[in-house]
Amino acid sequence: MASEAPMSIYDAVIGTVLNAPTYHLAVECILIIGILYLIFSKSYPISSAKDALTLEEEEELIRDWQPEPLIPPPNPDAEVLRERIITGTPGPFAVVDGKRCLNLASFNFLGLVGNQEIEEAATKSVRKYGVGSCGPRGFYGTFDVHLNLESELARFLGTQEAILYSYAFSTIASAIPAYSKRSDIVFADEGVHFAIQKGLQASRSKVKYFRHNDMDHLESLLKKQKDEDVKNPKKAQVTRQFIVVEGLYVNYGDICPFPKLVELKYKFKVRLFIDETISFGCLGRNGRGVSEHFEDEKYGIKDVDLMSGSLEHAVASIGGFCCGTSYVIDHQRLSGTGYCFSAAPPPLLAEAANVALKMMAEKPGEAA
Repeated sequence: MASEAPMSIYDAVIGTVLNAPTYHLAVECILIIGILYLIFSKSYPISSAKDALTLEEEEELIRDWQPEPLIPPPNPDAEVLRERIITGTPGPFAVVDGKRCLNLASFNFLGLVGNQEIEEAATKSVRKYGVGSCGPRGFYGTFDVHLNLESELARFLGTQEAILYSYAFSTIASAIPAYSKRSDIVFADEGVHFAIQKGLQASRSKVKYFRHNDMDHLESLLKKQKDEDVKNPKKAQVTRQFIVVEGLYVNYGDICPFPKLVELKYKFKVRLFIDETISFGCLGRNGRGVSEHFEDEKYGIKDVDLMSGSLEHAVASIGGFCCGTSYVIDHQRLSGTGYCFSAAPPPLLAEAANVALKMMAEKPGEAA
């Protein structure tokens, strides 16, 4: 029996078309026609020149446009919006809106605001240097009074060196990102104040918060991190780790467990930063802060990698400072943004802080 001739591709297609259902052919024809229409039809721009607005119409639309308010309109009668104006020196009593009131809201812890000796020193400084510094510390803004204050701070606290900032808020907010970078890890108390929070954000580091003053929780986080470092030793070698706490917490009013923090620092080989914004001048026999407060223990300021403090509370001036070893402090002179890009503190305020600091050293506990 002779074999059948092989069917050509053309015959196979024709056979398939003839055997296909009518509705199937109709759908395919409609799709083919639609595709050909889209390919060969003339395209038009979404908006033509005829629809363009004239310059006058554009200006009229801009004049009529009213942006939505960012916040709801405030109540003009709200008590919180009413300004309270203080007249005179804000001591234990303050005159607020013409009324003499007991002042329970002041940071004038040692009563140095209005001290005659400080005011006389500031007055002499104004006559000698003028009012403002008109330049950052690294660019014609450093006066001898700034250097004297830094030396006195370092001597008073028992550290190698100190660095002076123009504002207390920018001190710790600049110091943290000067050392801790994106790939580093910071173990911070969840109750730290706002300036520390902004410093942590600016550092872009990985922040692990532990419960307020809970050293067991902090130790568990450090142990967990140590286990992770063992699994990835190459990454651990280039990752710096810090503990950031306050000496006396602004938001809580309690003191950090300094001896336990130092023990954990040495046990897990991390760096310890303590912010003494509130505690400087108040804690310790001579007002040197939390490290002196625990002076009966075996640890002290030498066990703290970086201490920051404020001149705006107990010292009754303006500015902040950091203390530590020369190696640590000198790094901030090129990396601390608040130091590099802010005008130096006015000489009169630096001189006022210097006199107040000497009074604290000569009359511990009774500076006023």
